[in-house]
Amino acid sequence: MAEVILSLKNTCLTLSGNAGMVDILHGITLDVFRGETLGLVGPSGSGKSSLLMLMGGLEQATAGDIHALGHDLTALNEDALARFRLQHMGVVFQSFHLIPTMTAIENVATPLELAGAKDAFARAKAELCAVGLDARLDHYPSQMSGGEQQRVALARAAAPRPDILLADEPTGNLDASNGQVIMDLLFGLRDRHGTTIVLVTHAPELAERCDRIARLDDGRIDMLTQQKAAE
Repeated sequence: MAEVILSLKNTCLTLSGNAGMVDILHGITLDVFRGETLGLVGPSGSGKSSLLMLMGGLEQATAGDIHALGHDLTALNEDALARFRLQHMGVVFQSFHLIPTMTAIENVATPLELAGAKDAFARAKAELCAVGLDARLDHYPSQMSGGEQQRVALARAAAPRPDILLADEPTGNLDASNGQVIMDLLFGLRDRHGTTIVLVTHAPELAERCDRIARLDDGRIDMLTQQKAAE
């Protein structure tokens, strides 16, 4: 039986809005298995990105349980959650979130250095070469295209060899050609390193490549579809 690497049980999220408290997620129960790719789809405002943030401990659930790799994320404080992400998770956002004053190799090496890796720059270089940016190591984000910046962001997330990679609309700001490159790189991570990937997307072609699709609607999982067995 496949190993559950990430598990949510009756998980809820309520946030404060202009009109008071707003229920974002309602009783989400979902298991994610080691080595699979899971796509989160649904209309805007359905709670996809909020669910991803809960999985990464970037938002705190207001009810329910979230366990990842045997750790109860709902019981960890902010510092402990940050350490857990550093050791076990990578996160890729639609808007890249690169440090503008750092070169590509510095952006990728920074989380490795924070994790205590003595070969941080060598590993950062290898990861950037793996995403086709060997000629861009010393370029700053402002000197790179959007597709190149997203490759740096993906290299940064992948360099620590995370058990789980969370991606929020990773191709959303890219044209079709660059989007295809990022899709191939994402699934290549699973193929090469066994990384478990959970991604939010509006792109049908990206969702269709996932092992399973969870469709959200109004803060609930409306449908969970098995597309193919994870290798």
